[in-house]
Amino acid sequence: MIYRAGNFIEATEDTPYLQIGEHKYGKPILDRAITFGTVMEDAIKIGLISMDSTMRSNLGVGMPIDLITVRRDEVKHDIHYRIEPGEPYYHDLRERWSAALRKAHQNIPRPPYGG
Repeated sequence: MIYRAGNFIEATEDTPYLQIGEHKYGKPILDRAITFGTVMEDAIKIGLISMDSTMRSNLGVGMPIDLITVRRDEVKHDIHYRIEPGEPYYHDLRERWSAALRKAHQNIPRPPYGG
């Protein structure tokens, strides 16, 4: 990403992704799951999970989701896809992620504090 002043931001091993726009709800997912070595297909999946979390917590963010991937040192995109409401993969991802979160929280013991 290049700013007007001419300085730029790039992904590095210390900062493996750049997020533009609303970030407070989905960013923790990216911070926990994305590494510099994450393969593109997994990065897309994690990014969509992050978007789902943002949409569930912020009514100002919603469908459609425009997905585009551009590999380093390329000038053309690999993937350009618009995810509309009801799109089968995204719907399945949302349902599986919600179920996985419920199961994870149920499998963690309750805190030993108080009553």
